[in-house]
Amino acid sequence: MSAHKILTFVGLLAIASYVAYATDPTQLQDFCVGVNHPHDAVFVNGLLCKNPMDVTPEDFLFQGIDEPRSTNNRMGSNVTLVNASLLPGLNALGISVARVDYAPYGGLNAPHIHPRATEVLTVIEGTLFAGFVTSNIPNMGNKFFGRILKKGDVFVFPQGMIHFQFNIAKTPAVAISHLSSQNPGVITIGAATFGSKPPISVDVLSKAFQLNPKVVNYLQSRFQMGP
Repeated sequence: MSAHKILTFVGLLAIASYVAYATDPTQLQDFCVGVNHPHDAVFVNGLLCKNPMDVTPEDFLFQGIDEPRSTNNRMGSNVTLVNASLLPGLNALGISVARVDYAPYGGLNAPHIHPRATEVLTVIEGTLFAGFVTSNIPNMGNKFFGRILKKGDVFVFPQGMIHFQFNIAKTPAVAISHLSSQNPGVITIGAATFGSKPPISVDVLSKAFQLNPKVVNYLQSRFQMGP
């Protein structure tokens, strides 16, 4: 094998290895309960670790995810994310969970992405229209995958894909999501684009979305108001 081919092979192997590990690292111990202070702690691949001798059952417990949350806001939805900051025992385990409440017809978990996690959504009650859009596909654009989901249905939103859920029933809806990161992150498309601080240039947005600058100004004023 020529030197050029060997270098090419090594380069591809390095790239493949990087992609394979571009996620939450596998934990190196049974658990690592998160703490917010360095006293008697060891830093690993997450928050500081609580001294194992001081760990209690409560470190692995979160209560109240069954309680309905208020949907009295402009989107008509409420996301309660349980991550390592609320459930310290999740630290370094690469997972988090969320409850999503939707107001009767029109409750919307607005289009957003999780930059660090795949999401598995289970409908607990109600009927939702949910879907996601793929990344740019050459000569095809962006493909949309959407389905009506009923109680007991499970739907997957791949990592980094724009996705949403919309309540199409006249009754409230509830879903539980599991995400493949202890810190999945969220970028709400509309709020990030038109509500950033400082704001993105009107010239940039009017060009990107092919909108009249007055429309962009209006949208920015709406999103600057907050949720």
